[in-house]
Amino acid sequence: MYHDNMSSGGAPLPERAPFYAEQAGECRLFAHAFHQRLPVLLKGPTGCGKTRFVEHMAARLGRPLITVSCHGDLTAADLMGRHLIDGGDTVWHDGPLARAVRTGAICCLDEVALARRDTAVVLHPLADDRRVLPVEGTGELLRAPPQFMLVVSYSPGDQSLLNNLKPGTRQRFVAIGFDYPAPEVERRIVEAESGAVPALAARLVTLAQALRRLTGQDLAEAASTRLLVRAARLIVAGLPQPEACRAAIVDALTDDAGTAAALDDVVVAVLGTGAP
Repeated sequence: MYHDNMSSGGAPLPERAPFYAEQAGECRLFAHAFHQRLPVLLKGPTGCGKTRFVEHMAARLGRPLITVSCHGDLTAADLMGRHLIDGGDTVWHDGPLARAVRTGAICCLDEVALARRDTAVVLHPLADDRRVLPVEGTGELLRAPPQFMLVVSYSPGDQSLLNNLKPGTRQRFVAIGFDYPAPEVERRIVEAESGAVPALAARLVTLAQALRRLTGQDLAEAASTRLLVRAARLIVAGLPQPEACRAAIVDALTDDAGTAAALDDVVVAVLGTGAP
């Protein structure tokens, strides 16, 4: 599955940059990599803002963005394109990666470690100084224009990425590490994304910190900033805090009834049961 923010003519759609709270100079680093025509590898836990960061930077740089959500059934042909029957004729249709190269878009392969190994092979010539994409289906050799940028992301634990990309290719990526924001930054994010009052946003951030201390013990994944925003939106809409947190945070983190009950206790201890 993929989506883009391109108009039908292939030009960037005018839009205000989506909100993103910079933490450690990552916006400047990404911009320098873009202007130097370097591919970028984003690594960090799920829900910490990697996807929003790319959306923000594409808008700031005035480039269209094509995002591919990688999965275990994603093939090289899904990225490159294929011949399809159209009006009785066999017509070549570009995949998202080929389209991005042709139009000079930023192409982001989200959670690339989940894709099949053969999909990484097509990235190799794009990730070095050649910046080319061989399209076997048409016999073309697409040369990436200066505006094209390749971005891949993965979360810690998806270590198959190390096997999917050859070491020499991986080392050509400029790596930007992400983590969950500092409490004050995360509070601002929750406020901006949900409309929550500062006191509620602060309590939700405190809740996330408490839940993250359980990661690796009772929880396989940490409570992400994304989950906090969803809980805050439900609370702002009028849903009671325990119910909102159960739906947006607790049930998203575990299916185990005992663990869920323990997390509910943490929610009540931090947020209480009153209105925001």
